Amino acid sequence: MNQAFICDAVRTPFGRYGGALAAIRGDDLAALPIKALMARHPSLDWSQLDDVIYGCANQAGEDNRNVARMALLLAGLPECVSGSTINRLCGSSLDALGVAARAIKSGETHLTIAGGVESMSRAPFVMGKAQSAFSRSTTLEDTTLGWRFINPLMKARYGVDSMPETAENVAKDFAISREDQDAFAQRSQLRAAQAQEMNLFADELIPVHIPQRTGEALLFDCDEHPRSTSPQALAKFKGVVCQNGTVTAGNASGINDGACALLVASEQALNAHGLRPLVRIVGMATAGVAPRIMGFGPAPAVRKVLAQTGLTLGQMDVIELNEAFAAQALAVMRDLGLEDDARHVNPNGGAIAPGHPLGASGGRLAMTAAYQLRRTGGRYALCTMCIGVGQGIALIIERV
Repeated sequence: MNQAFICDAVRTPFGRYGGALAAIRGDDLAALPIKALMARHPSLDWSQLDDVIYGCANQAGEDNRNVARMALLLAGLPECVSGSTINRLCGSSLDALGVAARAIKSGETHLTIAGGVESMSRAPFVMGKAQSAFSRSTTLEDTTLGWRFINPLMKARYGVDSMPETAENVAKDFAISREDQDAFAQRSQLRAAQAQEMNLFADELIPVHIPQRTGEALLFDCDEHPRSTSPQALAKFKGVVCQNGTVTAGNASGINDGACALLVASEQALNAHGLRPLVRIVGMATAGVAPRIMGFGPAPAVRKVLAQTGLTLGQMDVIELNEAFAAQALAVMRDLGLEDDARHVNPNGGAIAPGHPLGASGGRLAMTAAYQLRRTGGRYALCTMCIGVGQGIALIIERV
């Protein structure tokens, strides 16, 4: 079996909802990291690229019509390069990376870009069609996040809890206190702030030039979502599900915009194009859980990928666990036997700080982990995240 290597990885800074990236169309946003990869490898024959695989969770607005194909054309890749968009909700770009790796391992492809995009600021409202002639009733749905056009049978069998409601379910079922959630959130913000001060994201971040109505374009080169906070400030937030709820805006990830792209190659492609590998993709697995506790999905996914690869959790030098909510991150860590403040888990902060643009977050985990392995000399990293409607995904990489 061939081996699949990540050779380079870049992303836009993540913008707040309605923030710096809100003026950029989703398809244009998706093209930016591809353009950056092309600029970083000017001698590479891009006509030899086998495919571009992008994750995107929405696909209801400007990211429709196969945003991967549109992005690669907008970025200036040759027309002969194909593109495919996949949707595993929050896990979409991590899944795209796994799909790319499997194709390379099988020998069907040798050089691929995997990544993802989400413009949550520009997610549209959509309207359902009339169910009968001359109907005067209509349904308007917000596509930014969560359920729409709910199937009554799905609701009856599994419930259709919102994302914050699933986090409250996890907090209750696994006895995760409000105090522990807030403490986890503050650690994430502090670690992210320290990483920004030390310029640890320099390898992965690309600057975005945002045109203004007058004057020069705005240079956006740093994640916009992280916030300076304190235990006192976090304690003032009210529950978003119910008045006495433990899940708040302070201990949950944001609604964000961003895009990422990773260059994935076989050993043959490394030699043919003079590429240097960062990490080898060891394996990937997915697992399902009850939709009402979707945040717990990483726990079985991690166990599955460890069994698949023959590795142990103790061999992981870096763990990037997507912080959809502090409640679910803590439930997963405790179930896996990890301390709440484990230093190798999200050492540079997690989604509570830089944010969570759904279709781009998984790729962000992988590149952040890859660069962290290179900085620290570690060998293995685990990237894992929960997925709406009750799934988890996990991927292991090895520094080479």
